[in-house]
Amino acid sequence: MELYKGSPKDTTDRQEREIRAYEFLDSLGIDYERTDHPDEPATTMEACEKIDAILNVRICKNLFLCNRQKTSFYLLIMPGDKPFKTKELSKQMGISRLSFADESFMNELLDVSPGSVSVLGLMNDKERAVQLVVDEDVLKEEYFGCHPCVNTSSLRFKTQDLVDKVIPALKAQPIKVHLEGNV
Repeated sequence: MELYKGSPKDTTDRQEREIRAYEFLDSLGIDYERTDHPDEPATTMEACEKIDAILNVRICKNLFLCNRQKTSFYLLIMPGDKPFKTKELSKQMGISRLSFADESFMNELLDVSPGSVSVLGLMNDKERAVQLVVDEDVLKEEYFGCHPCVNTSSLRFKTQDLVDKVIPALKAQPIKVHLEGNV
């Protein structure tokens, strides 16, 4: 794996959703670095650790959740080394029960598949049906790492750009939470 600046020069074998993610970041004037790993998709925490070592960022979990009725959807971004406790998040958000949302909703609302969920998927949520939820520890890091809507490439950019440019451009109103865990 190598580290590249910005979007790929040749997009021939890239998915449309990935190209849209690069175009989105470029339109905001965000400087980002990228590593491609088509032979090692980010499907396990072990693969993510290798990728994040190249990018020199802290691993994040991106969890796509919903309420019991499957009428409200949430994208939770939290440090990868924190355990996810549904009860803790449900209590902070005042929701009786949260669970992992079905893959079909992920595809329909964010145009991503499992393992590819990231904040950039919210650019595809035209109806603003997915609420962004961010653990406050993610915001304390200098850099933020995520996928460009596919799990065969990974990006790194300044967390300040996430807060000042990406989230406002997505028209997202994030809910900040504090999840306990080993940080």
